[in-house]
Amino acid sequence: MASKKYTDDWIQRAPSANKFERIEAFISGHGYDMHRHDTYAIGRTLSGVQSFRYRGQERHSLPGGIIVLHPDEAHDGQAGTEDGFQYRMLYVEPAMIQQILGGKPLPYIKNGISRDPRLYAAMHALLPSMGYPMDALEEDDALFELANALRAVSGVSEKEKGFDYCAAERAREFIHSAMDRTITLPEVAEHSGRDRWSLSRDFRLLFGTSPYRYLTMRRLDLVRSLLLQGQPLASAALIAGFTDQSHMTRHFSKTFGLSPARWLRMTDTGPAAIS
Repeated sequence: MASKKYTDDWIQRAPSANKFERIEAFISGHGYDMHRHDTYAIGRTLSGVQSFRYRGQERHSLPGGIIVLHPDEAHDGQAGTEDGFQYRMLYVEPAMIQQILGGKPLPYIKNGISRDPRLYAAMHALLPSMGYPMDALEEDDALFELANALRAVSGVSEKEKGFDYCAAERAREFIHSAMDRTITLPEVAEHSGRDRWSLSRDFRLLFGTSPYRYLTMRRLDLVRSLLLQGQPLASAALIAGFTDQSHMTRHFSKTFGLSPARWLRMTDTGPAAIS
């Protein structure tokens, strides 16, 4: 459990990982406006009270539990007490969970917080200190345990049928190949081999978001990478395929709950620079 006292908000990113993003952060008061992203956000509170609105209710996470936010579910984040809170969070794409589960409906943890020991054990391996670089095989083993723990804890019925995982995966791969241009749903559907509305339904079921939201999120991932490399906001927006900086900023704020400039300031500061 964290014991050091901070006064300024910060975000620290773990060494690069190919399969997910890990962060540790401290929030002293209001952290994030209501927002939604297309990844699972799974983590644990290290100290303090981590409060957030999720599915119409106020939730309060204390050290010892696991937070599981489903893809594309709106939520915010703020300190539950004047002492602030410190937490670690893992962001993993639903497609990675799908590859492990073999095309089953995404696991869903109803209340957004779980104290199930299976999930806690699975997350313990995925949330070491930020200075610890996980190797590739370690990541794969830990993700396998996480995916199966999520499915076990969620209690998803094995009788779910009627979707086409292979078609949805072809659509997802096509979106990745066409990020630098405008694409349409009929075009995505043609590459998937499924009609557009069946594909739309399957994509949401299997990847937790719509094809358009998925494309937008991949562009925002590129924006964040470019900003960390020193690209100006306007240039990063254009390179990533947005119309202009304001177009990108609107999507960024709705997705991450803070502006690109504030996100970059918090990321650059980090705990090491705070006395």
